[in-house]
Parts: sequence; structure tokens; C-alpha cells
Amino acid sequence: MTEFDLLIDLHLGNARQGPGSDEETRRAINLARLDPRERLAIADIGCGTGSAALVLARTLNAQVIAVDFAEPFLERLGTRAAAEGMSDHIEPVLAQMESLPFTDSQFDLIWSEGAIYNMGFAEGLRAWQRLLRPGGTVAVSEITWTTAHRPDPIEAYWKREYPGIATASTKLQLVEQAGYEPLGVFFLPRDCWENHYYKPLRSAIPKFMQRHGNSDAAQQIAEAEQAEMTLYREYGRWYSYAFYIARKTT
Repeated sequence: MTEFDLLIDLHLGNARQGPGSDEETRRAINLARLDPRERLAIADIGCGTGSAALVLARTLNAQVIAVDFAEPFLERLGTRAAAEGMSDHIEPVLAQMESLPFTDSQFDLIWSEGAIYNMGFAEGLRAWQRLLRPGGTVAVSEITWTTAHRPDPIEAYWKREYPGIATASTKLQLVEQAGYEPLGVFFLPRDCWENHYYKPLRSAIPKFMQRHGNSDAAQQIAEAEQAEMTLYREYGRWYSYAFYIARKTT
């Protein structure tokens, strides 16, 4: 298996493939000021196994086009939707976020939790704007500095791993420059990392290693994930995911 396949396999059984929670997804929905009585057209880009897509569908009584580039994640979403009686509300679409098969002004809402970094925050906002109807809403979570100054080790780590990391004030400027009016921003609490993401991931690692015969490749994946968890425990006060909710203005 490739490194990509191994990463998918490790995360496949978890509800979320990044920090977040159903409660914080609903909080972002409230800030988006959406009316569940309307027939909203929604795309969840980088949906993973679909926790956010399912919350969106239930909360807004809407049909959600759930997009991911990993077919196993979409298959898992299909299983989850069926188990929750939500299959009629979820349409899985296999696609790369850089080349989405959608038309201009197709959606009222574009959602993306912890995935826009794959394109870059500003790049994703600009690219997806054409897909929104006039006055449409975008809601994305993005890794963000929580303070103006950080310890050197964590500064060096994130500048190496994701040079696009910045403070919320800088990110909001990018939102405005991309043609949106900010509606709200908030940081995900520590619980979204420790309990909703890292705890299930930590529990998944032993069985993951067994499935792959404790191979060197699997060990490298597991060690990288464990190193990230250790880093967050030591430096998590200086960074988190922030949710940015904004309305299209142009």
C-alpha cells in the first residue's frame, strides 16, 4: 500500500479526519444565518467520512453534495448516512477540490472543515466563489495562530508544514480580498482536538499496526501521528482551527 492508502486506512474508521465536533459545526451553521425552511443547495468539500455533511443535512433539512478525493471515505459516508436514515439527503461525489464538476452559482452554501489548506486558504476562497449564488455563504475551518507571537519550535514547525498559517486578523483580510463579507469567526476549543480527533485516532493505531503487520511504512505513519499529538499537547495554546463564515459580496 502507498503512504496515501495507509493514511486513509488509519483514519477510515473515525468519525472525523481532523479537529471538530458536531456542536461546533452547528455553531458555525448558526453564525451563517441560514434558514432551514429554504431549499438550500449545499456542497461540503473535503467531507471525509461525513460528520459535517450529516449535521448539515439534519440541521438544515437539506440535500448535501459531499465531495472528497478518497473513495473509501465516501463509501464510509454512504454507510453512515444509511444507518442514520439520511441517504436521501447525501449525494457523495468523488472529485478533486481543485477541479470541481459544478456550475457557476450552483450553491447557496459551501462548507469545508479542515480541508481548504490543500488548495491554500485564499486560493480556495477565490476558486469556490464562482460556485456560490449572489449572497451565498462560505464556511471553512483553517489552521490559525491564536496569538501574535509564538515559541520558536512551533513557529518553525508550522511554517515548514503549512506556510499559509496566519493569525485570524490576517485570514479575515484574505476573506474580504476574495470578495466576501465576514459574518463570524471563532476558534475550535481544545475538546475538538483531544476528544473528537486525537482520542479516536490514538485508539485506532494498534489495530492499524496489526492490519499492516507492523510494517516500517505503517510505523512511520503511526509515529508521525503520535508526534503531532505530542506537539499539540505542548504547544496547542498557540494554534487551533478557526471557523470563518462569510457571505459572497461580488
